[in-house]
Amino acid sequence: MAAMKILTSAGLFLALCALGLLAMAICTDYWYETDARRHRERCKNYANKRNDPGYIYIPSHNLPLQMPLRGSPERGGSGPRATPLIREKRHFVAAASAMESHCSRQFNSTISGLWRKCHREGFDLETEDLIYKGIIQRCTPVKYHYSSSILPRNLPVNITKTIRQDEWHALHLRRMTAGFVGMAVSIILFGWIIGVLGCCQQHDLMQYVAGLLFLMGGTCCIISLCTCVAGINFELSRFPRSMYGLPEDISHGYGWSMFCAWGGLGLTLLAGFLCTLAPSLSTPARTTTHKPRQENGTV
Repeated sequence: MAAMKILTSAGLFLALCALGLLAMAICTDYWYETDARRHRERCKNYANKRNDPGYIYIPSHNLPLQMPLRGSPERGGSGPRATPLIREKRHFVAAASAMESHCSRQFNSTISGLWRKCHREGFDLETEDLIYKGIIQRCTPVKYHYSSSILPRNLPVNITKTIRQDEWHALHLRRMTAGFVGMAVSIILFGWIIGVLGCCQQHDLMQYVAGLLFLMGGTCCIISLCTCVAGINFELSRFPRSMYGLPEDISHGYGWSMFCAWGGLGLTLLAGFLCTLAPSLSTPARTTTHKPRQENGTV
């Protein structure tokens, strides 16, 4: 009996901690973070080099003081040494065009949650100045309804159709993430109330039902977190990559709100296991039946 009470109390305490972690994750905006400081610095240096009228970038192998290699295209040769030079020139041109395409878009250091997306404070001085002047807002709400105003203009019909389909798919993933995490919190809270009532009334069935509800809430939490990860990966792999992809020099990853949600999931499953195990340790009350005493001379 004492072991059952200890397991039930531990399960209810873990469920309460899980509720606190999940509530903290829902109310905060640190599910996904990006840091674009290195990318903005590289684009700023690249723009300064291009805007400097006295700066002309020439690769080292094209300097006039360097003699062209034998067999190179400058001497009209077609030997094996000409191929690496051609490949190096092509690689340089491709890298320069990639840098121009990435720097044409403005990337900011942001944090994202279930309800809003915000600029990170103290990361970009230019963005902080615009926020201070009231030109842009610190945070923008995450939309859970479809709106055609977010679609880019002046694009071919097939690309616009693809973007519209991807937008619907991303919207469904966001809705599933928010919906299932809300269901998880509601089910865990309901199970905790039933578990507390079962402890007060010493009712084994109510404690067992509370454990099942904790396991059900953990299942909803798993679905929510998996759809959240799938939604982030889908946003990064959307077509066209030049509009939705992130450059390699932008660091991005999950924040502490996501880890709070995963911690709440683990505590919920552990609480469900303890609460379903506790009733099996209870010893059933033995009922003793007293046989009537036989009187003398009676059968």
